[in-house]
Amino acid sequence: MDSSTPIRILIAKPGLDGHDRGAKVMARAFRDAGFEVIYTGLFQTPEMIANAALQEDVSVVGLSILSGAHMTLFPRIMEELTARGLDDLLVVAGGTIPDEDRAEILEMGVAAIFGPGTPMSTAIEYVREHASHRDSS
Repeated sequence: MDSSTPIRILIAKPGLDGHDRGAKVMARAFRDAGFEVIYTGLFQTPEMIANAALQEDVSVVGLSILSGAHMTLFPRIMEELTARGLDDLLVVAGGTIPDEDRAEILEMGVAAIFGPGTPMSTAIEYVREHASHRDSS
């Protein structure tokens, strides 16, 4: 990976969850750590998230969810990413996700889940270690 080019990460708030403080804090932390951050804002559909990931040529999609709709929205987001040829992206999630849902979420292709209280440095280092820069050619 070329370390001179910043990793591009899309931070997305899927569904009707109107609480974005955590997503904004994470976006700022990733930006301050040298990432190029695109924040989608609130109320994003799976299609909007996948389209933004494609248009912005990101290497990472970070999903922030507090609404409890993760088991409905995450599979649809993964399907939309795959439909656009983006199944090689690193997808990570954060928010209030019950322990009993974690295995299924990881199985659907989400690489890591960062719950409340996870140090920002843990998420940043995980993404830095596992993301690859996309070839935009």
